[in-house]
Amino acid sequence: HGVLSGRPYEDKDEESEGSTAEERLQSSLSNMIASSGNGGETAVAGGDQLNQYSPPCGRGDLRLSIANYYKRFYNYGGVGVEDITVTLGATEALASALRTIGRPGDKCVIFEPFHELYPSQCKLFYLEPVYVTLRPSTSSANETNDDEEIFNNWTYGEEELESALSDAKILVLNTPHNPTGKVFSKKELAHIVSLCLKFDVYLITDDIYEHMCYGEDYRHIVVPHEFPEMANRTLLCNSLGKSASATGWRLGWCVHPPHLRNIYRGIHDQLVVVSPHPMQYATLSYLALPNEYFVNLSRKYQGRVSKLGEALRATGFQVIPPQGAYYLFVNYTSVLGLAGMTSEQAAMHLLKAIGVACVPGDNFYGKEFDSTTK
Repeated sequence: HGVLSGRPYEDKDEESEGSTAEERLQSSLSNMIASSGNGGETAVAGGDQLNQYSPPCGRGDLRLSIANYYKRFYNYGGVGVEDITVTLGATEALASALRTIGRPGDKCVIFEPFHELYPSQCKLFYLEPVYVTLRPSTSSANETNDDEEIFNNWTYGEEELESALSDAKILVLNTPHNPTGKVFSKKELAHIVSLCLKFDVYLITDDIYEHMCYGEDYRHIVVPHEFPEMANRTLLCNSLGKSASATGWRLGWCVHPPHLRNIYRGIHDQLVVVSPHPMQYATLSYLALPNEYFVNLSRKYQGRVSKLGEALRATGFQVIPPQGAYYLFVNYTSVLGLAGMTSEQAAMHLLKAIGVACVPGDNFYGKEFDSTTK
């Protein structure tokens, strides 16, 4: 009701004596849908407006709100209304970006472990995924003051990344990262940008966990803002799905360079036509939420991942504390009852015998395992 009317529903039961609350709500919705609206895009969304197509690239007021969103949170004024296309979630935003840039046979570099959709989408468009492995990094600064090294981060090999990018067309970058929780540092991003420029590679970023960075040492970096030399080679994909806990809304967007606008929007139009219009209108309210809401997101999820991480360590799992996102990518090989199992066997045992569902780790890898990843 609020999506259609732009205001909370008020149950005026004195006007409908003898009817139930459900019947009054249904009657109000029916009247609103049947009425004819005569306002523009920025007017209250009454009448039949939200049952019809929006412009394929998204409502103008929503695209303006997204542009203002980047000014508000990142002091980034480089995003204009025509640099934004509203998409069917970040999934379609990324798929349209891959198709905009890639041609059959082009190579797309992906950090592994990866979100499973990245290589699947590459194969859908006949792109060749090339994997660069994030590996646990070690530090001897542990609380026990012994010689045992502990894992506290995930890092990539600079030579491995340079080799992969040397003949690639695209690099997909997800930070904060699913599933490791890694937040790429500014130093790492500077290295990545330098290689993209060196080898003429486009960067597609997946920023959906941007508001889930934990602690003062970790923050989300909008690449085209802090590395303006990369602005014409970066497509930024985002969504409200994770931050609003509304993955079913399928509401995302892509910020694209001006020279790719028409190609990107043409592909988006042919793939999905338009993002759901009622959800576009409702997203205006999401983007207007106070700063406190977004600040509390990281606090909320940090508490949850910390609590689960502590419980897993107490059981024998090896846990690298996530710097962001809301996943725990853990080593189970020292857990009593799981040692010696494959990751799929361990996951099925936990599900059937313990009643806890998880995802096998090998589901997130594309290369053959080695001693650091098995």
